[in-house]
Amino acid sequence: MGQDHPDSKLFPRATGPAAKMVAEHEKEESLKLYSGWRVLLVLLEKQIPFQYIEVNPYHKPESLLKLNPRGLVPTLEYNNQPLYESTVICEFLDDAYPTTKRLLPSDPYERARTRIWIDFVTSRIIPAFHRFLQYQPQSAQSEDEGLAKVRDDFVDKLKQFTEEMDPDGPFFLGRELSLIDIILAPWGVRLWVFDHFKGGLKMPAGKVGERWEKWLSAVQETESVVSTTSEKEHYLPIYERYAKDTAQSELAKATRAGKGVP
Repeated sequence: MGQDHPDSKLFPRATGPAAKMVAEHEKEESLKLYSGWRVLLVLLEKQIPFQYIEVNPYHKPESLLKLNPRGLVPTLEYNNQPLYESTVICEFLDDAYPTTKRLLPSDPYERARTRIWIDFVTSRIIPAFHRFLQYQPQSAQSEDEGLAKVRDDFVDKLKQFTEEMDPDGPFFLGRELSLIDIILAPWGVRLWVFDHFKGGLKMPAGKVGERWEKWLSAVQETESVVSTTSEKEHYLPIYERYAKDTAQSELAKATRAGKGVP
């Protein structure tokens, strides 16, 4: 994959606060992360020393390809061995570094329940996000029926998730950020793409809508999220390709084919 790839002209580097974070974690460390926002948030929240290696998806470094021949990110290098799959890495880090802040509950039941809703984010919310974003109107009507359907499906998934939150919050499990918040955060903080490209999210008012907004505000204001967010102007061309259903990422292609998160 190189300059001839359809997405190769998209801006490949972190900007704004995220660029500063990248620079702060360029120093050699035994624990290395090759891109991946959710894993990055876990490392920062747990204050684990790490080296961050920014990956240009069209010029993947040989060091990444040796660890993970498919070149997928995130990839974590731990004791010279590779780990991949975002959620797997996040849970591994919480287990491997138990003396720092714990991101999963210690109670066995609450831990299992949290994993159920982490799976819901990965298998239900994220695919619904991309089906909504990549949907192409079938008519010139102001409110295409198909668009309304994929919007409603996505909003319904968010409502189900919100109804399982601690009633006071502000985070899913209560006062403290946990892994389930981190798993959804990258998509939550980008919901503005629907205002820009799809006529808005249209989350309903009322108790559920208010609780969702409380969660979203808390996540958006979390220091680890703020310090790893790039400038919106560089996200726009990326999401424009998704909104036009021309993006060629593995996730975009899986959505187009009616499959789940690859």
